[in-house]
Amino acid sequence: MTRMVGRKIRANRANRANLPDPPDPRSIPVFFMSVTQLLAVARGDEPADLLLRGGRLVNVFSGTIEEADIAIHGERIAGIGPGYRARQIVDLRGAYVAPGLIDAHVHIESSLCTPAQFAAAVLPCGVTTAITDPHEIANVAGLAGVRFMAESSRGLPLRVVTMAPAAVPATHLETSGATLGPDQLAALLAEGTVHGLAELMNFPGVIHGDPAVLAKIAAFAGRPRDGHAPALGGHRLNAYAAAGVQTEHECTTVEEAAQKLARGFYILIREATNARNLRTLLPLITPANHRRICFCTDDRQPGDLLDQGSIDYMLREAIANRVDPLIAFRLATLNTAECYGLHDRGALAPGRLADLMIFDDLAAPRARQVYAGGRLVAEKGGIAPGVVLTSPAIPPAIAQTMRVKWEAIDLRIPARGERVRVIGSLADQLVTEERILPARVVDGLAEADPSRDILKMAVIDRHTGRGGQSLGFIQGFGLSRGALAGTVAHDHHNLVLIGADDRSMWSAAQAVREMGGGLAIAEGEQVLARLPLPVAGLMSNQPVAAVRAAYDELLAAAAELGSPLHDPFMAMSFMALEVIPKLKLTDKGLVDVEKFGFVDLFVDGN
Repeated sequence: MTRMVGRKIRANRANRANLPDPPDPRSIPVFFMSVTQLLAVARGDEPADLLLRGGRLVNVFSGTIEEADIAIHGERIAGIGPGYRARQIVDLRGAYVAPGLIDAHVHIESSLCTPAQFAAAVLPCGVTTAITDPHEIANVAGLAGVRFMAESSRGLPLRVVTMAPAAVPATHLETSGATLGPDQLAALLAEGTVHGLAELMNFPGVIHGDPAVLAKIAAFAGRPRDGHAPALGGHRLNAYAAAGVQTEHECTTVEEAAQKLARGFYILIREATNARNLRTLLPLITPANHRRICFCTDDRQPGDLLDQGSIDYMLREAIANRVDPLIAFRLATLNTAECYGLHDRGALAPGRLADLMIFDDLAAPRARQVYAGGRLVAEKGGIAPGVVLTSPAIPPAIAQTMRVKWEAIDLRIPARGERVRVIGSLADQLVTEERILPARVVDGLAEADPSRDILKMAVIDRHTGRGGQSLGFIQGFGLSRGALAGTVAHDHHNLVLIGADDRSMWSAAQAVREMGGGLAIAEGEQVLARLPLPVAGLMSNQPVAAVRAAYDELLAAAAELGSPLHDPFMAMSFMALEVIPKLKLTDKGLVDVEKFGFVDLFVDGN
């Protein structure tokens, strides 16, 4: 099988030499006409469609603030400087103009919204391009999920650059709804659906030369290839780099990030909802190394997007913490464009896309107007009048994804020892600890113990209907009573329950069942709040404000039940992710990530 894949890849390279397809001869006259018109405007011979006059341009090439007019023809910048005419003139009256911001790595599914409503949240922030990895929906619905996200993104004023999900499944230690091998990923590239290879989460497979993993890397030769290797260093890091991985967004310390940067990786500093690494990593940034550093959000829920922002929030935080504004803007624009080979954006210059944000305060940039392709798409914190963002109908393959063998679920844990391994959840981090603690045993069963913040956790297969499940214990969620349940569980997205008692866990699970996927919180038999996620059990097709309102009810209910976490549902979604140390629970068992294998729940079991 491996040889066959290799032959196909080599044949594809021989035919295409890894270069873009030759232009369609029928498109050449259109191309020349468009460029001819652009050049005429650039020379000043013809009027521009739009002139932004009297602005202060944030020049990420020169590192200066340049007082200049910007002439726009169609969707591109034609010229910069004085003396241009235009059919429409907008006087900026000294406002700053910067390139549209670029999110270097984001899972749209984590916004709990479809691409159109994600765009509604981030365009007013000045974000005009998002490098996305649809591996959340791919782990539920395979190729159909990837194509759904790509099709849903076409025509949006937000430029969505789709990467091919390399982690479907993330590892063999979970049950996923699909498997995408090298051939399927190469097909996505050949049909133009994807731009590069998304995060290679199976870093042990990369390091040890797993043929299937290396075949995925080979299929994307000459294309951007993202990494995911938390805490990796030394010789193992050298091997990861030697395989051709180019970026890394899992750094949690300056020392780790500095080592990875020195080995050739672009460092994507992340500020997600439950992985807040920005302030810790800001000391990494220096005038000498900053051109290899970018900003990304990875996973952000609707409340954080609407209240704090997206990449613009990271930009403001960096500047507030004494990063030079021009350097901060490079991290949010040009660096990411160059990292991913998107040389038509990331800066304001003739020939580049007219994606830009207008703002008033260089010390705290907040977009008051946002243009995408020369068109006003957002202003005053919202989508501009006349801009329509629509979500497509949900196809059956994406809507019907709850295949749980409900009669097989058993939340009881027979006690097989006196001590248990407990997942130690850490605030604002995705990494966890392994804690060995005395079990609370009642009538021969190991039970949750809210008095010690030890809750029961269950992960249940929702993809195959075979009844697979695993049980364990977790600390750090703080519930004194009640339970959480959800079908958002990176990256396999099985059904996850965390609770203080079995009855509450079952009630929350049944609420998710009735919704066909989603998030719920219950106490006893009462369901306190719920959020339906009919799109693969991951996303809502409702407006982002409505999703945010329902999500806020979930968070308020969790706080009422004792959880101190900023977002316990987002935190729960990562407790089943077996590629981030140290201890995680999947539907197949308790995983020691550092050993890359299963361990027994009971330390002294028989």
